[in-house]
Amino acid sequence: MRLAVIVLAAGGGTRMKSSRPKVLHMVCGEPMINFVLESAEKLSPERIVVIIGHKSEMVREALSCFEDRIEFVHQDRQLGTGHAVSICEDSLKGFDGVVIVLSGDTPLLSTGTLNRLLDVHNRGGAAASILTAQMDNPTGYGRIIRSSDEAVLSIVEEKDATAEERAITEVNTGTYCFNKNKLFEALKKIDSNNKQGEFYLTDVIGILRDQGEKVMASVTDDPNEVMGVNSRVQLAEAEKTLRRQINEKLMLEGVTIIDPETTYISAGVEIGKDTVIHPMTFISGKTKIGEGCDIGPMTRLIDTTVGNSVLIENSVVRESTVEDGAELGPFCHVRPGTLVKSGAKVGAFAEVKKSVVGVGSKVPHLSYIGDTKIGDYVNIGAGTITCNYDGADKYETVIEDGAFIGSDTMLVAPVRIGKGAFTGAGSVISKDVPADSLAVERSEQVVIDNWVDKRQKKKGIKKG
Repeated sequence: MRLAVIVLAAGGGTRMKSSRPKVLHMVCGEPMINFVLESAEKLSPERIVVIIGHKSEMVREALSCFEDRIEFVHQDRQLGTGHAVSICEDSLKGFDGVVIVLSGDTPLLSTGTLNRLLDVHNRGGAAASILTAQMDNPTGYGRIIRSSDEAVLSIVEEKDATAEERAITEVNTGTYCFNKNKLFEALKKIDSNNKQGEFYLTDVIGILRDQGEKVMASVTDDPNEVMGVNSRVQLAEAEKTLRRQINEKLMLEGVTIIDPETTYISAGVEIGKDTVIHPMTFISGKTKIGEGCDIGPMTRLIDTTVGNSVLIENSVVRESTVEDGAELGPFCHVRPGTLVKSGAKVGAFAEVKKSVVGVGSKVPHLSYIGDTKIGDYVNIGAGTITCNYDGADKYETVIEDGAFIGSDTMLVAPVRIGKGAFTGAGSVISKDVPADSLAVERSEQVVIDNWVDKRQKKKGIKKG
């Protein structure tokens, strides 16, 4: 069977009340249209055509990750779904087979459901097949009109439906299969004589029936799967449903999620078995987490690679790599471009940016490490700051293996601390320190006896 897919993605989504095209609103870390395209790709179609219109360049850019696997057709004016599909005729010239039409705002639609629709269509030898759903509250959906023998006669949009038709609970989900040639012939016969003044794709069903063609329907088992996202409320509902599916899949693969309701994991995340995810943890982007880790609570990981047996608690890590056995937190901030090597520690209220923390090295607490290469088994004392920025340029600090940096040291880059060297607490180090040396930079302590009594007398302050 030859197969092509058309995805409707030209609308602005006025009910979203957004400057962003509707199909680009995020669900579990990805634009909702990505999920539609991923489901379509699993059908192995010859062609995937995406119809764009509203802010088309923004949509093109967002879908660049699909590269040459999709092609775009531009709808200059949004005149309805029938008009949108009709302008794809030239793109599908030479293709002879089945066309599936999908909406770009149905991120929960699964490949399994599409395969069942295709099966119904092909076994029935239909000119058109509709994916339908039974809904307790069908408000907003077109109703499926059937004959006395349950055959599909037509689809009536809610705004054009009578009171009797609105009482019907079987609805059109906006997903269809068509014989390609019969589809485009029927599209030439539709008009905009309706309350919306638009060319409805749904009118094709009635036209095909009038021509004596066979129209089939496949009723989905899960109405939630075909839910269209037309508002922020529905966006949140789709997010919750998909997040539950993601969490359940991970748990079935051996990941412990203490409280799935308060754990937010994006679709592209990978997590190894025996890892424990604590509540109020957000894991997004292309994050990969190994086995036996302990993550959270109240932790955020974005586009980060985490090895095995890593502990991260109450921290934020972005676009970085954390190797096996490392410990982060509580309350540390690891910024992009950082590598925390095996067994290293970045502790409480420490911030690390674009740096390497070597094997077994420690940045325990209250420090800022920026543009720094820390060797293996280095100890960074509390309150250490690498002064990497002079207001115009960034400079590098290098701390070699086994060095010991005293508390409250200021390392003024560019500067190198040699292997095994020490710096005294409270020092400002602006020159290189040779290996195995001690660098101390502080004023001599001065003690003035009876200073308080003298001050009080001078200021006229009475004791007590």
